[in-house]
Amino acid sequence: MNSIVIVRLLSILILALSGFMFFPLAISIYYKEHVALAFLLPITIGIFVGSTVLALTKSDKKEMSKKDSFILVVSSWILASVFGCIPFILGAHLNFTNAFFETMSGFTTTGASILTNIEILPKSILFWRSLTHWLGGMGIIVLAVAILPILGIGGVQLIKAEAPGPTMEKLSPRITSTAKYLWLAYVVLSLIETILLLFGGMNLFDALTHMFGTMATGGFSTKNTSIAYFHSAYIDWVITIFMFLAGMNFALHFKLMMGKFSIFKDEELRFYIFIISAAVLIVTIKLLHYYGDFFTSLRYAAFQVVSISTTTGYATADYEKWPYLAQAILFLMMFVGGCSGSTSGSIKIIRIYTLLKQAINEMKYYIHPKGIFLLKFNGKLVKKDTVYAISGFFFLYIATFFVIALLVSAFGVNLLTAFSASAATLGNIGPGFGMIGPAENYSHLPLIVKWILSFAMLVGRLEIYTVFVIFTPIFWKK
Repeated sequence: MNSIVIVRLLSILILALSGFMFFPLAISIYYKEHVALAFLLPITIGIFVGSTVLALTKSDKKEMSKKDSFILVVSSWILASVFGCIPFILGAHLNFTNAFFETMSGFTTTGASILTNIEILPKSILFWRSLTHWLGGMGIIVLAVAILPILGIGGVQLIKAEAPGPTMEKLSPRITSTAKYLWLAYVVLSLIETILLLFGGMNLFDALTHMFGTMATGGFSTKNTSIAYFHSAYIDWVITIFMFLAGMNFALHFKLMMGKFSIFKDEELRFYIFIISAAVLIVTIKLLHYYGDFFTSLRYAAFQVVSISTTTGYATADYEKWPYLAQAILFLMMFVGGCSGSTSGSIKIIRIYTLLKQAINEMKYYIHPKGIFLLKFNGKLVKKDTVYAISGFFFLYIATFFVIALLVSAFGVNLLTAFSASAATLGNIGPGFGMIGPAENYSHLPLIVKWILSFAMLVGRLEIYTVFVIFTPIFWKK
């Protein structure tokens, strides 16, 4: 293990986060809030420690091993959450457990919150809270590789370890260029959404913070009632559309920006459109008796289905009051997620689609035992080891879901809330059902449960294998 390289990159991470803290610091000064120290202190510590470690660590090694990559990625998310929670402790007066939970929820784009009254908090704290979403959206490691190529260390292993989804499509022969292209698509879409929200009547602060939550599929809002606060069909539809776009593979966004409209031939994208459209249609039909007319039902159904499916977690209504079938659809969509290479969490469309096609092939074998049925994706043959890896992930995901739920219930949480909290945090969704529904939060849960769910967020964001592999004895053997 090359500990020098790992420590060096972690120091770069701290420096980068310190730099981003200047934005909420500026907001605190502009609004004359008395929380500037909440950012000045971590900025000072971060710059001093980061610069010192960077100056003292040098390595001639240019490429990282898989072991180094896994350790770095996991430690990066934990370190970012520990360092990033300082403003919450100093500025919002949270204890370490609650501050860490809120920050881990931010960086993992989960959107689960322990804050009971969001609107009384300083704007600078709320801005930092939402900014953690945006930074975590495409990955802290991708950001570091994209803007800090001076390190001279290959980034392929880092991208593979951190990138959401089973595959990472390279848009350029150089991994740093690939990361920059992904960020370009991310930034362009972020800018467009911000402008559209401004046209909808939001002020710049609300437009930016809600854009952060939308593009990162995170869900932190600056309002206690989330998006429902604005009472605007226009804002609902803008956020619905951009949540949907954020759930797409960002490699496809970049291709579309380059004028390559063939992206609609992508099988994962087509299945993504199909499964969300079907869910929206069913929920809309069930809401007709609840809201009284088709377009209102469609508006609320589309927003909530897309919000849950893309693991954003925004809300425009208390869906626990909806018909049971609509609630059941939303619960099932918690296990779907968006496309690979998106900012969404959960299982992901590509895995579900691959397993579905494999299941169909297995049924064909029963009918024609001697037949040859190939599994193809976008016209290319899918290797058996890829199917095995996806099957293994699916099993681990479901097993982890049950284990987390059982652990949570062991500390006195009712069954519905326990299973819902497990699905919502492991899938990086945020709100769920029961005591953590859209009108509730996680503040009332025992401290130990918050640590369990913080771990679930990390495991879900880094897609199971990246975290679990470090706990295997063979990983630590040379």
